[in-house]
Amino acid sequence: MAADSDPESEVFEITDFTTASEWERFVSRVEEVLNDWKLIGTSARNVPLEKGAYTSGTWEEKSQDIHFADFRFYITHHFFKQEFETDDEKDKFEEDAFPVAMQDLMCMNNDFPSRAHCLVRWYGLREFLVITPGTNCEAIISESKCNLLLSSISISLANSGCQIPILVQVQQKWRRMYAGECQGPGVRTDFEMVHLRKVPSQYNHLSGLLDIFKSKIGCTLSALPPVNIAIRFTYILQDWQQHSWPQQPPDFDTLLGGEVGGVEFGKLPFGACEEPISELHLATTWPHLTEGIVVDNDVYSDLDPLQAPYWSVRVRTAENPQCLLGDFLTEFFKLCCRKESTEEILGRGLTEDESKENNDITSALSKLTEPAATVPISKLSVSNMVHSARKHIRRHRRIDESPLNTDVLNSVLLYLFPDAAVEKTPENRQNKTGQVKSSGIAEQDKNSDYNLFLQLKSAPIDSLTYRLALCVCLVNYNYGGLRAVAHLWQEFVLELRYRWENNFLICGLAGGPPDLRCCLLHQKLQMLNCCIERKKTRDEAHKVLEGSKDREPRLASGSGQTSCPSTETAVVTTSKREVSPGKSWDSWSDSEEEFFECLSDQGETEASHIDEENRGSKSKAEGRLHPLRKLTLLNSAEPLYVPVTQEPAPITEDLLEEQSEVLAKLGTSAEGSHLRARMQSACLLSDMESFKAANPGCVLEDFVRWYSPRDYVEEDNVDEKGNTTVKGKLSARMMIPGNMWVEAWETARVKPARRQKRLFDDTKEAEKVLHYLAVQKPADLTRHLLPCILHAALLKLKEEESIEDIPLVKKNIQQAISQASKLLHPFKQDNKKLEDFINQLITMETAITQARSLKAKFAISESEKGEDPDELRKFVTSLLEDPEVEVIGAGHGPIGSIIYKLFVNAQRLTDFTNDEAALLGPLNEDSGHDKKPAGGSNKVVDFPSPAGREIMLRTCVPRPAPYSKALPQRLFCVLMREEFRLAGAFSTDTSFF
Repeated sequence: MAADSDPESEVFEITDFTTASEWERFVSRVEEVLNDWKLIGTSARNVPLEKGAYTSGTWEEKSQDIHFADFRFYITHHFFKQEFETDDEKDKFEEDAFPVAMQDLMCMNNDFPSRAHCLVRWYGLREFLVITPGTNCEAIISESKCNLLLSSISISLANSGCQIPILVQVQQKWRRMYAGECQGPGVRTDFEMVHLRKVPSQYNHLSGLLDIFKSKIGCTLSALPPVNIAIRFTYILQDWQQHSWPQQPPDFDTLLGGEVGGVEFGKLPFGACEEPISELHLATTWPHLTEGIVVDNDVYSDLDPLQAPYWSVRVRTAENPQCLLGDFLTEFFKLCCRKESTEEILGRGLTEDESKENNDITSALSKLTEPAATVPISKLSVSNMVHSARKHIRRHRRIDESPLNTDVLNSVLLYLFPDAAVEKTPENRQNKTGQVKSSGIAEQDKNSDYNLFLQLKSAPIDSLTYRLALCVCLVNYNYGGLRAVAHLWQEFVLELRYRWENNFLICGLAGGPPDLRCCLLHQKLQMLNCCIERKKTRDEAHKVLEGSKDREPRLASGSGQTSCPSTETAVVTTSKREVSPGKSWDSWSDSEEEFFECLSDQGETEASHIDEENRGSKSKAEGRLHPLRKLTLLNSAEPLYVPVTQEPAPITEDLLEEQSEVLAKLGTSAEGSHLRARMQSACLLSDMESFKAANPGCVLEDFVRWYSPRDYVEEDNVDEKGNTTVKGKLSARMMIPGNMWVEAWETARVKPARRQKRLFDDTKEAEKVLHYLAVQKPADLTRHLLPCILHAALLKLKEEESIEDIPLVKKNIQQAISQASKLLHPFKQDNKKLEDFINQLITMETAITQARSLKAKFAISESEKGEDPDELRKFVTSLLEDPEVEVIGAGHGPIGSIIYKLFVNAQRLTDFTNDEAALLGPLNEDSGHDKKPAGGSNKVVDFPSPAGREIMLRTCVPRPAPYSKALPQRLFCVLMREEFRLAGAFSTDTSFF
């Protein structure tokens, strides 16, 4: 039994050595990624890169995650995008050629790239792979784990034949420590790195670094080949006190500040409140040196920055500097998200006071039901009630509780309504309004950007809406925020009602009907102005009629509607378009809320009776404007007169949309189409009645000859005697049965325009506009004015950019205008996109202020030495657009001399205060050799100690044995105040060692 059980027990003890370990799976996964990215085999032929290609060219990368057990890594492929090689070039590949990465180690065309991955700067690689720990994964710190990863990638490179270097990020991520290798046919390059906090004193110069490099190579040749050296010193200028920023912060406590960037009604502020340029970095480079040519040790240094053959400059901008225009726009846009109404913001004190005065509601109801009113009807109008309410509000509002300062409010209202500065009489108001309009139009014609409002759907420059947007933006930012805006809007609406009640036209608005190309708020203001103008014209015509009634004997019936030549002449003189002096009984249904003086029903009945009796009487023609050329009526020899007609009713886009929806809901049925046609023919019917009154005895053909000449077709007919006569008839569409024109002509009565039912009820429409404005919340007002304020911001940017002439900003402004035209037109605007758009404007403002600051600093010697302003301007523009700009002529050129003076002045300032000298002391001690003048290089003291020193050492030597291949060796050294880094790439011959 025991013998039988032994074989069975041995079965369970068998170990399967074919099972892959986690380490093997990781190696296999790396090989799979290399195969998927087609990076296996011989690398591409080394195409020489042009100088500066790493900075100006395109870098791409792709990434994928891999796992080592439960630990997550990212493997990323970084490569410089190049044109593909031709087939002929591929045939020229050599089997035993060095990998491209090893050849890049010795390339000098792209040393110290201004914008590239740190490994590109340290090793000059154009293509490499990096394995980094995944997000939220701990760093690879232990030496055993680092060696495990390095051995894994070594096996993966050997198995796949990949010649692209793979590096692994070790230690903490902030240290940027990498280790890896690159394999080729019989060669291998190891990438190693050293990172310390402090620079060892024996390696704080070129001589010590050369000793490290040579000892690391370990070449046993008696005569070592020369070491190629490239050196770059970077100096930082942080003290800009010698040239202050040209724009001073505004005084926000001043009401109407006149300072640069200050706040003033009608103008948006511009510029940064702090220095937008924080630092200037000067890089002095010695690109091609050989060991023995230059001396740099702990006693003496030849590295004088003024003698460096190559200078380059970059600027470091302040992070998110506070900009005035950007702050104004941001705070203005925040109002769009507020939900409070004006009543909630300013309080409900009026309602409480009313309840105290009228405690017994039954008395109020009894007053409404009393048969005889104790108050005249005229005192019960909506206008009078609102006017009394306004007085009540002002009486109960305390001065100290006013959200907006009285002086500021008066200044804003005077800016919005400049005609209020003169005596408030209709004549002066009219004259003043005309002057404001004419001067505004004259300025607008000179401005090439005047029509920009058409693209943005805002409002014309210097119009009331445009000025209101500027004032709301200013009041919101400087004088009380949301409550002040609500207060200003309430006073603005009350001013509009005052003007409506007293027939004062609103200045700053173009005449005529609402312009549908503008924002809705501007259309509403234009509509109110139309109402005021119609009411004013009607009241003037009514005064003329009243004056004629006093001169003429009144009729026994008391009717004032009987026409007489003197009355008609007076009305036509007042206005070419006759307007009804009062509202007829037929039109009372048009206005349920507001009534005004109208004529008696007896007069209207008598007028209609007279019209019917004298339908064909020539002596009773009314409402004639002028004869229509030399045409005569078809049924008589009387001239055909153009009648005085009512003006078409103006309309805003929201009402137009409502009408379109109503007409669309009528459907396509015959009844719906007929009803739709009748709704649209109100103006046609009015014109027909006016035409009949002006041309007694006329027919439909006469009306068509005036109203639509194309629908009256004339033909030449030849009779038996050969005489040619012209006969006319209506067009085919006019002869269709059930034609609306024919039906309208049959129902049209003989009635001049001044006795017709008004097509446009100005009282009703004005009250609708005022009610619409009164119920607008501050958020709604902000949305209405947003196109105008963005319009003003774009104009401000264009104005400031034209002074500085920055091509990139000019291009961005044009793109912003095109983008804004799409964002502002929809009825429902996207808040996120609008916020991003405002951030773009802030970016452009920042760029302009940066250019202004740089120009002020680099133009200091322009008048002394006569440097070319265009060259300076081009240099400053390049500083803002490019990561690093070459200084032509280095330290001896015109721009170099300006930079040199900036550093000299900054250094001299350090002698004035001990505090600054104490701050610079430790930095000078770390690199004290730069402050020791020797051999005539005493100009070094004019520069501070370099903030960073980069030294690159390169050579080709056989390694590890004297009979090995000569392979590239490279050491990149970084010496900073709190960092010492050595990044070495050392190649080894793996065939002959």
